[in-house]
Amino acid sequence: MYDIYQKTIDRKISFSGVALHSGKNSIITINPGNEDQGIIFKRTDLKENNLVIANYNNVSSAKLCTTLENGHGVKVSTVEHLLAAFYIIGIDNALVEVNCEEIPIMDGSAKDFLDILKDTKLITLSKKRRYLKIIDKIEHLDGERKISIEPNKNSLEVGFQLNYKNKIIGKQKNVIDFKTDDLSEVSNSRTFCLYEDIEKIKQAGLAKGGSLDNAIVVDQEKVLNKDGLRNEKEFVNHKILDLAGDFLLSGFRVLGKVNCYQGGHELTNIFLRKIFKNESLYQIIELEDAIPTKKNNSSSTIKLAVNA
Repeated sequence: MYDIYQKTIDRKISFSGVALHSGKNSIITINPGNEDQGIIFKRTDLKENNLVIANYNNVSSAKLCTTLENGHGVKVSTVEHLLAAFYIIGIDNALVEVNCEEIPIMDGSAKDFLDILKDTKLITLSKKRRYLKIIDKIEHLDGERKISIEPNKNSLEVGFQLNYKNKIIGKQKNVIDFKTDDLSEVSNSRTFCLYEDIEKIKQAGLAKGGSLDNAIVVDQEKVLNKDGLRNEKEFVNHKILDLAGDFLLSGFRVLGKVNCYQGGHELTNIFLRKIFKNESLYQIIELEDAIPTKKNNSSSTIKLAVNA
């Protein structure tokens, strides 16, 4: 059963870690949020214009990570794993203070974020959570890459397939239901790269903080990390994790069935923009223990029974 009401944390929590691309020591403090606030990032190293709202319209780059930018050019990058942790644990509102332009990569997954967040209590707020309910199929094609979403009664289901020439990664695929499935293998799946791509990434000025402590590195037919993979489908599971984090940028929990082939941050952001251009494709709903009541306007708030 999904939560009816919005949630936030009961107290602020702070931690730090290396930033994957800048290599800086990134210190963040997650503060409780107000009703209907959503997720807001605050650059504490800047005195003015330092708030960046976590919204798909504010994504300015999706190259190897998701970067948000406000109207004054202030950026916060590598937000996707923290947002995925918020999605999984059920946090709707929070103010995330960060001392630089990038969220720490931690172990390369959402596991460390979730472990920290689980030490706090979630507070139920008085305003109801809003869900984005897909009511008609929509798809987007970009060369060989493709993504679609169609109605799915009351959960987010994500089917994802990779297609790498590398034999270790290969054509790995998985399907995850975020309402009914155990999400532990998704949440602890780390970001990954091919050893042959590392030099090109470095030359682009990225991955200055990357190491085997925060990423899986695959060299031809072997995984270079000493302890190997955490789960059999860690590569595709990490892509599903990324998608969940990027979907939270919609401002809602999503109810729909997603199928994605060779996708990533850029494709997901393009897809979210496409969805919101057509209000006939979705409804914004609230859940309550009551008989369903519908309104004609598809963009209006619609109250549905929790078990509908």
